[in-house]
Amino acid sequence: MSNRKVGIIGAGAVGATTAYTLGMMGTCDEIVLYDINQDIAIGKAIDIEQSTIYSTKVTKITGAKDASDLEDCEVVVITAGVPRKDGMTREDLLMINAKIIKDVISKIEKYSPNAKIICVANPLDVMTYVIHKLTSWESNRIIGMAGALDSSRMAYEINKFTNYGCSGIKAMVIGDHGENMIPCTNLSNIGGVHLESLISKENMKDIIHRTKNGGAAIVKHLGTSAYYAPARGIAVMVQAILDDNKIVMPSSVLLNNEYGYSDVTVGVPVVLGKNGVEKIIEIDMDEELKSKFDDSVNTIQSGIDILKDNNFFS
Repeated sequence: MSNRKVGIIGAGAVGATTAYTLGMMGTCDEIVLYDINQDIAIGKAIDIEQSTIYSTKVTKITGAKDASDLEDCEVVVITAGVPRKDGMTREDLLMINAKIIKDVISKIEKYSPNAKIICVANPLDVMTYVIHKLTSWESNRIIGMAGALDSSRMAYEINKFTNYGCSGIKAMVIGDHGENMIPCTNLSNIGGVHLESLISKENMKDIIHRTKNGGAAIVKHLGTSAYYAPARGIAVMVQAILDDNKIVMPSSVLLNNEYGYSDVTVGVPVVLGKNGVEKIIEIDMDEELKSKFDDSVNTIQSGIDILKDNNFFS
């Protein structure tokens, strides 16, 4: 039977907002916030639980005093990691965050060995791969959250342009969570009507550009990365797992001969349910889409290769 306990590692903006969002939704019975700064986790947990008093369901939300408080979580969300700073190379960022993930994984393996993991740490696809390699768990139990966010950004841009109701907009973004993400116009629609029938190619190019630069646009104004939309995307994925909703959601997963690739994590459409990834959906790709997908995979593979060259997995 589901215990509906969710652990969130990293009580920063994304982690705390995820806890708040899940609390407002009433999705979980219990949420545990874990952070290297114990007081931050405890303080935010108290504040968030107090906010759920006005919800139809009060969710137990605690700040972990020790990693053992993460015991028996059904889902663990990893938001821990550092952002890239001035003077920091891509290799520096990869090594620093991979080491953080390594420490986090040792705690999850000890206290929640049967959990499903949702990775939100960046670089998203590479960190998701790191979790696979460090745990050797079944691949369906490890999922990278990127497509949920990027697809919501594409839907937002479509809505801003058309002014049609958001509930009818279905957007699909695959590939890496970065410069080579692929907003798929042929897999997106409004009320079942293909975008090509509603939006010109020129305007669609602008929507794609805005989608790919959605995160940068927020950083420009805030000076920091987004957290409300990522948190909502994470919460939808958590709910799909806890409620066995079987929703189709693009997510970063480990491929095993799907799309002609193996031993690499990349965003593709999957079915999310109680087992995590219930199924990887293989879509037909024309030559142009396949070329873009290959570029995405190559970008992710280059990050994985940096870790291998630095003997991280040895």
